[in-house]
Amino acid sequence: MGRAFQNRKESMAKTAAAKTKVYSKYGREIYVCAKAGGTDPNGNLALRGLMERAKKDQVPSHVIDKALDKASGAGGEDFSPARYEGFGPGNAMVIVDCLTDNPNRTFGDVRGCFTKTKSKIGTPGSVSHMFDHCAIFSFTGNDEEAVLEALMEADVDVTDIEQEEGRITVFAPHTDYAKAKQALLDALGEIDFEVDEIQFLPQTTTPIEGDDVAMFEKFLGMLNDLDDVQNVFHNAELPEDEA
Repeated sequence: MGRAFQNRKESMAKTAAAKTKVYSKYGREIYVCAKAGGTDPNGNLALRGLMERAKKDQVPSHVIDKALDKASGAGGEDFSPARYEGFGPGNAMVIVDCLTDNPNRTFGDVRGCFTKTKSKIGTPGSVSHMFDHCAIFSFTGNDEEAVLEALMEADVDVTDIEQEEGRITVFAPHTDYAKAKQALLDALGEIDFEVDEIQFLPQTTTPIEGDDVAMFEKFLGMLNDLDDVQNVFHNAELPEDEA
C-alpha cells in the first residue's frame, strides 16, 4: 500500500507543476466542501484539511476566501461530484473524479480524452473494485505504537500504518477520515500534516511501455486540462524518467 502511495505521490508532484488550473480546482473543491459541511474549518475537518493542502500548494488566501464567501451565501453554483472509470493507454485502470455543474458536458469531455487516446471508458464499478479507497495521513513522528493505540481507542479501523525516516503514515478507510483525523489531533495536538487526503490506491500496477508511455502522458495531460476534473487515479507504472 505504501509503495503505491509513494509512486502516486511522485507522479502527482511532477504533474502538479503542469496544472495551470490548480487555483480554480481548489476553489471549486473548497466551495463544495464548505457548502456541504459548513464554512467553519474547526467544525468541518474535511474543509480544514483541504484549506491546509491548498496553502501548501501556494493557493493565494483570496482564492480560498472567495470560495468560502460563495459557499456561505444563498444560491451560487450547484456542483455535484461525478466519477468515471475505464482503461487508459496500455490497459491501465483509471478513475477520474470530477466536480461539475453540467454532467452531460463533463461526461462528453472525459469520454473525449478516452476516445482520442484509443482508451475505453467503462461503467461505474468497472475498475474501482481494484483500488482501495483510503484516508491517508502523513506527519513527522517516531512513536508508531502510540499513534496506533490512539486510533484504535477512537474505534478507527486502521488499514495500515508505516514509520519510515521519522515520518508516520496512516491508512484508514475513507469513511473513517473525520474520525481518524480527530483522533490524531486529540492524541498529538496540532499536527503539520504532509499528507491529509482521501485517495484511490491501486491494489496492483500495470507497467506501461513503448509507444503507450507517450500516449498515457497525453491522456493524463488532456484530463488535467479539463476544468471539471479534480483528481485522476491510476495504476499505471511508468518508466522512472516518465513517472
